[in-house]
Amino acid sequence: MYTYNTWQWLAFFYLYCFFGWIFESAYVSFKERRPVNRGFLRLPLLPLYGFGAVMMLWVSLPVKDNLLLVYFSGVIAATALEYITGYVMERLFRVRYWDYSNKRFQIHGYICLTSSLAWGGLTILMTEVIHQPVSRAVLDADPLVLKLALSAVSVLFAADSYESTKEALALGQALEAMTKMRGEMEEIQMRMMAFKEEAADKARYVRAEAVKHLSAMGLEAEEKSAALLAEQSKKLSAARAETKELAASFCREAAERLDAIHESSREHLMLLAGQLEDIKQKRLALHPKKGLRHFYRKGLLRGNPGAVSPRFSEALKELLRLHL
Repeated sequence: MYTYNTWQWLAFFYLYCFFGWIFESAYVSFKERRPVNRGFLRLPLLPLYGFGAVMMLWVSLPVKDNLLLVYFSGVIAATALEYITGYVMERLFRVRYWDYSNKRFQIHGYICLTSSLAWGGLTILMTEVIHQPVSRAVLDADPLVLKLALSAVSVLFAADSYESTKEALALGQALEAMTKMRGEMEEIQMRMMAFKEEAADKARYVRAEAVKHLSAMGLEAEEKSAALLAEQSKKLSAARAETKELAASFCREAAERLDAIHESSREHLMLLAGQLEDIKQKRLALHPKKGLRHFYRKGLLRGNPGAVSPRFSEALKELLRLHL
């Protein structure tokens, strides 16, 4: 059984990648109520299904005459593949492109019981029903035509995998940078608020001191006036003039202090505002607006609406809002 050459195995891999893409895209499109080009790549291929199908064929080969063992071999092998793939992708790209965290009997969001059981059923369906006509079609194909077609698909697959991986890595870095910048922005905004409150407190203190001092000067002037009234009006006028001059001098000094506080606050707030704007511009630079990067980033985000990022959830939500 399964006496295929390398080209035929490669054909099975691409065919099952394509069948998996049809299934996933139809299911997610129905669920999202919009067309979804499901998957990590932009080509209509889902490598997880291709690898899974080839692996199912291999692991079921020693027990092909026992459907129960075929079922459990598919459950174990496909579940292991799904877990390893999900784990590695999240570590590389900071994003979990599928997530079972809301399912019962799940492990780290990468696998769950219902999915694993479905893999077993799919193994039986594929080995007993689907693979037989697929195998006949591949075996009946002209070898030269098959090689040319597979070579062309392989070139496109390699180029698409390279660009998708590169942009997925850039997306993960962008999520990390956006999260860091978000923290910096919040810190600057808190510093601005604190500095405004501090400046307001200083201004209130200066005004209160001025009022207190002027009141004291007024009482002192009244006392001097009462004391001098009995002596002579000339001294009374001089005392009042001296009091007015001191009050005017103190008011000028208080006004200068208030102006200095306001000017210092304005300069500091302008500096913080400049830093905040600089961070905002850096955040905008993380979002490609056109070109190949935009095409692949939009595809990654739109093609994986269920993607999550436990460490960078807010940043991922922001990107999803921009592209969905």
